[in-house]
Amino acid sequence: MSLPDLKATLKEKNHREIIGSCCVKIKNGIPVKIVFIQNRNNKREWLAILTTDLELDDAEIVRIYGMRWGIEVFFKSAKSLFKLGSEFQGKSFDMLIAHTTVVFTRYMLLEWERRQNQDYRSYGELFFMLCDEIQDIDFETALKQLMLFFTKLLNNFSNDFSKAVACQVKQWIAAQPSYIRALMTDLGCEV
Repeated sequence: MSLPDLKATLKEKNHREIIGSCCVKIKNGIPVKIVFIQNRNNKREWLAILTTDLELDDAEIVRIYGMRWGIEVFFKSAKSLFKLGSEFQGKSFDMLIAHTTVVFTRYMLLEWERRQNQDYRSYGELFFMLCDEIQDIDFETALKQLMLFFTKLLNNFSNDFSKAVACQVKQWIAAQPSYIRALMTDLGCEV
């Protein structure tokens, strides 16, 4: 069956973007799942996404495809705009690697230039000033703050529950290396 024929057999879901999905076997016998998605801008257009992971639900397949879209744009640009594969006719492996490196470097430089001029995350000194405000804390301080938060959180629960959790935490701390045990205050639990 063709993709339009498969789409016609589906019951449309109430989901805004996902039309539906079906599991089929392709010509060589591999089972696949095809998810049909509605074009947001033109309701008459749709897209089919194919996956071999039959366990994924439709929304997860669409989410993963969305994350990969930047990669697809990169390869389309590399092939069409930067002539990856057609600009160069060498047969040596080293020559192919060198050409691919030059094409990818061109793309990175143009993307860096675009980001410097158009991306709001890099507008002037404001971006760097905000980055300076968020200082990394060292591991020791982070661990102490986490344990302090955890012990304060335990105070909101019943006394028996707090004692039981504190005992488990004490056992966990006892199993840690000495430099981590030295950072922890004694949580004190009654067994």
